[in-house]
Amino acid sequence: MRSFEKLTSYIPLRRSETGSKNIGLLVDGPNMLRKEFRLNLDLVREIISEYGNMRVGKVLLNQYASDKLIEAIVNQGFTPIVVAGDTDVYMAVEAMELIYNPNIDVIALMTRDADFLPIINKAKENGKETIVIGAEPGFSAALQNSADDAIVLKPDNDKKSFKEEN
Repeated sequence: MRSFEKLTSYIPLRRSETGSKNIGLLVDGPNMLRKEFRLNLDLVREIISEYGNMRVGKVLLNQYASDKLIEAIVNQGFTPIVVAGDTDVYMAVEAMELIYNPNIDVIALMTRDADFLPIINKAKENGKETIVIGAEPGFSAALQNSADDAIVLKPDNDKKSFKEEN
């Protein structure tokens, strides 16, 4: 890494006049972007905007992701990351980078997987607010109860329900 690249991680992002929080969102693609859920990333962006400014939006995908899916993710303003192997491990690494990024105030994970419970706990230990976004069936109750806010998306894309835990 060049020396100027190290500096950029310490330069604070410009905050809006309202004092909105900067949010880092990671999406577990294989777990959430499934036909049975019919989820729309534009809806997710809209929901996240209620909490602050999405500064990082990454969708992790496995090697089986179609070119059309990758293109749709890019067109919706997210960064696709195609992983050859276990996406959960890569998502955990990305989450840890967000946790230790001083410019990010809120860690948001879009997943149903209880494997990310340690990430939520580590984020909270480090003073970050946490949001989990998921869908039923299979949205981990432990994950929902551990995060500061839990959002359950309904399959029809028009509804969402909030479960706020403090």
